[in-house]
Amino acid sequence: MKLHASNTKQYQTVTGYFPGGVEINAQPYDYSLLMLPETEPRPWPVASFEQLTVEHFEQLLAEQPDVVILGTGERQRFVHPRISAPLTSRQIGVECMDTNAACRTYNILMGEGRKALLALIIENKPEK
Repeated sequence: MKLHASNTKQYQTVTGYFPGGVEINAQPYDYSLLMLPETEPRPWPVASFEQLTVEHFEQLLAEQPDVVILGTGERQRFVHPRISAPLTSRQIGVECMDTNAACRTYNILMGEGRKALLALIIENKPEK
């Protein structure tokens, strides 16, 4: 699904999503990633939702986001409060949603000038 065209390259915008990946500024990505409006996407070493640890959330503190939008894959899942505590204890919100909703929400918050950190879990299923 295409979301919208973006004329500006100074901000990282989700321009589409598809099964097994996302498109950022018209570039496809098929791996888990972290992204801020002014920071290019970079790999996030999380292969599945079940692999999430406290350490994954501690590493996000360095970015000093206003809010973390966590895309949990094809369906919405919620992390245990103990895992997201490094952020929530510092008044940084963590919003969990399916990946498609996370992409749309990130674009809205980014458009409002918020320092939203998009953390997407892209699970690549083995081909049959």
